[in-house]
Amino acid sequence: MSDTAEYITLLVISIVITVAVGRILMMSGQPFLREVFHDEQVTTSVNRLLSVLFHLITIGVLTIISVWSIDVGTQLQNMVVKLGIVLIVLGIAYGVSMLVLIRVRQQRRADEISEEVQLKLSDRGISTQPTTTPPATTTPVQNVAPPNGL
Repeated sequence: MSDTAEYITLLVISIVITVAVGRILMMSGQPFLREVFHDEQVTTSVNRLLSVLFHLITIGVLTIISVWSIDVGTQLQNMVVKLGIVLIVLGIAYGVSMLVLIRVRQQRRADEISEEVQLKLSDRGISTQPTTTPPATTTPVQNVAPPNGL
């Protein structure tokens, strides 16, 4: 196989795998985002934006990997090593994407719990606003003459 054929084959395989993983990420992320945003339009929009970001970054890195010169033996072995690197990069990108989705969901849940606590406390007449204490009145300091003219 020529270098050009190897290059094109690696890119095609990498892009197909990237698109498949991106699709899975998009479908898996939808329920997370729906829970966070409570609005289907916003959820779909954010999901698409995250998907485009995932694809652009991943395909960019994969394109760079495809031109690396790796020599571990035959051309087939070189291609397998590059494909392994591609899969590792995809796994990392997928993991980071899922961590971001989980983090967003956890933050939203924490905000919702905080709001519920605030409402329940205010229903009971307990203020959760920081109290401001009026400034203490101070008496002006008077100059005192030293004893015995010192």
